[in-house]
Amino acid sequence: IKNPRSVIIGIICQLILLPALTFLLTITFKNWLTPMISLGMILVASCPGGNISNFITSLSKGNAELSVSLTAFNTAACVFTTPLNFAFWGNMYIRFADKRDMVLPELQIPLSDVFVTIVILLGIPLILGVLCSQYLPKLSAKLKKPMQYLSIVFFIAMVLIAFGGNFGVFIKCIKYIFLVVLVHNLLALGIGFGTSTLLKTPYKDRRTITIETGIQNSGLGLALLLNPNIFDPAVWSNNGGMLIITAWWGVWHIVSGLSLAGIWRLNGRKEVTE
Repeated sequence: IKNPRSVIIGIICQLILLPALTFLLTITFKNWLTPMISLGMILVASCPGGNISNFITSLSKGNAELSVSLTAFNTAACVFTTPLNFAFWGNMYIRFADKRDMVLPELQIPLSDVFVTIVILLGIPLILGVLCSQYLPKLSAKLKKPMQYLSIVFFIAMVLIAFGGNFGVFIKCIKYIFLVVLVHNLLALGIGFGTSTLLKTPYKDRRTITIETGIQNSGLGLALLLNPNIFDPAVWSNNGGMLIITAWWGVWHIVSGLSLAGIWRLNGRKEVTE
C-alpha cells in the first residue's frame, strides 16, 4: 500500500502482458507449434506465479517483500484471472486455428469446477498456513520443512502422471519441447525485466518482477488438466501436448530461476550502489 508502483507493474506483467504476448508467440510460430502445444503455453501463462519464486527471489537478493506481495495477490486473484485469461486467449487462439482448417474442441471453462480446484489446491492451504503461523507459531516452525517436502512430492507425482501416458511422445519430441519451453520461459523473464527496466523500478524490484513473471505455478495447470470435470477426457483425448508442455515448464523454470539467481548473486554491483 505504501509503495504500490512495483506491485502494480508486477501484476500487469504477469496477468496482462504474459498471456497476451504468449498468444502472439503462438500465432507468430504457427507453422512450428501444434494447437495443443499452443494451448498448453497459454494455460501456463494464465497461471499465477509459483511459490518457489519467493525462494528464488531471496537467493537473487531481490525484494522479498515485493515477491511475497505479488505471490499473495496473484494466488488470491487466480480464482478469477486463470480461467478468464485461459478462456479469453485460448478461444482467441482456437478462432485463429479454425481459420487454418484445424478442428479443435470448443473451449468451455466451467468456472465453478476451476474455482473448487483452485480453492482446494491453493486457497485452503494458504488460509491454514496463515492461521497456523499466527496462532500456532511453534507448530508452524515444525511443519515448515515437512510441508515443503510434501509439496515437492505432490508436484513430482503430478508431473509423473502427466508424462505417464505421454512419455513416448515426450522422448520423441524432447528437443522440440525443450526449445518451445525455453523460448516461452525466456519471453516471460524478458517481459518482467524489460518492463520493469523501461519503467525504471529499483534494481532489486526488477529482479523480483522478472522472477515472478518467469516462475509460473505449472502445478496448478497440471491439476486443472487432470481434472475430468474441467477437461473432459472424451472431448480432450488428444491433450498430451498441453500436459507435456505444462509438466516440462514446471521442471525447466526451476532450472532457469536458479541459474538466474546464481548470476545475480555473483553480480551484485548495482545492488551495492543502491
